Amino acid sequence: MYHKVFYGLPKKVIFCKKTLMSNQKPNSTIEFTHDKRSKKDTLLFDKKGVSESWYYSRLKKKINYKNREKKLLKLLEKHRGKYGKYDCIVPGSGGKDSGYAAHILKFKYGMNPLLVTWPPILYTTYGYKNFKNWISSGKFKNISAKRDENTMKILTRLSILNLLHPFQTFILGQKIFAVKMSIKYKIPLVFYGEHEAEHGSLPLADNYDSLRKKSFFTFKNLDKIRLGGVSIKKLETDYSLKKKNLDIFLPPPESSLENFPLEVHYLGYYLRWTPQETFYYAVDNCGFLPRPFRTQGTYSKYNSIDDKIDDLHYYTTYIKFGVGRATYDVSQELRNDHLTINEGKKLIKKYDGEFPDRYFSEIMKYLDINKTFFHKLCNKFRSPHLWKRKKDGWHLRHTANKDGTDD
Repeated sequence: MYHKVFYGLPKKVIFCKKTLMSNQKPNSTIEFTHDKRSKKDTLLFDKKGVSESWYYSRLKKKINYKNREKKLLKLLEKHRGKYGKYDCIVPGSGGKDSGYAAHILKFKYGMNPLLVTWPPILYTTYGYKNFKNWISSGKFKNISAKRDENTMKILTRLSILNLLHPFQTFILGQKIFAVKMSIKYKIPLVFYGEHEAEHGSLPLADNYDSLRKKSFFTFKNLDKIRLGGVSIKKLETDYSLKKKNLDIFLPPPESSLENFPLEVHYLGYYLRWTPQETFYYAVDNCGFLPRPFRTQGTYSKYNSIDDKIDDLHYYTTYIKFGVGRATYDVSQELRNDHLTINEGKKLIKKYDGEFPDRYFSEIMKYLDINKTFFHKLCNKFRSPHLWKRKKDGWHLRHTANKDGTDD
């Protein structure tokens, strides 16, 4: 029987035999062109039912990281001491990955990084402590974005109402603010941490390059930009937002890089990057603290914990794509050989799709969204090929445990 498919997702649902990740998982996208009609590129599988991310995890074991580190040393030497006080920029908000990147660049490789932060929409108390500890751990200097609060609220609200994407305004800043600071302070070397392609969020071939593509953080035509699914012109006319307050959310024009040798690298290309190891390093060296309780929707305590909206973001990926936070964590741990398939299935069964109610009321109040309305809105974003409504509520048609309504 045919069921309507939203977001351009694959009609047939497949789960990777090795990582349990679904082929409905969307790849990273250019956030500032995203609207209601956007079609998703998704995780690729071969005919055996195995995903690209698994194959990269096997290839990663064969990488000669001593040679990669030599490349890193050559890159650092090229930039060290060339731009005044700071040699490079490390974006982050105090998580384990940015903590690891900044600390190891300074104390192992002798660089002096400038830390650049696009703050979370709503800081958690422990997330803010981690941010402060991150800065003090290396006596780093930090530049944090100052946004107009009303503009931030309206854009985040629109991203939920139009896209069911509560994290869009944060992701926007994560990808573009560091680049803007790089241009402003004429420090062309920028380091992010783990490569997105490792998760299957980008094509497998992208793992063989340390550089982030410039299309992710520059634009050619302002008229094609969408924030919260709305054009800049409509944001000004229909929502009375001022251009000067919107500018901080906009990527730099492509022309701004014509005479500027920007290099945005993934440090995870050069160094072996394992989430558990970066966590231990950040705890020992950066004062990083995990959540004092389990993260709702999964079984872990230390990934993406600085923003109260983070948990809701993962819940909406479960609604739109049938992929919850536990699936993301399980898939990563399977790729790193830290779980068995049966252990992963049990964790997904227990935690995937758990509703994050801890901060929910506070978030809805902040954004002026009625809680009942939000739940009704979620139902409108459920793709019929993924979800079936029964008397006792909504159920996935297909699951990694093969216990969906249509399995």
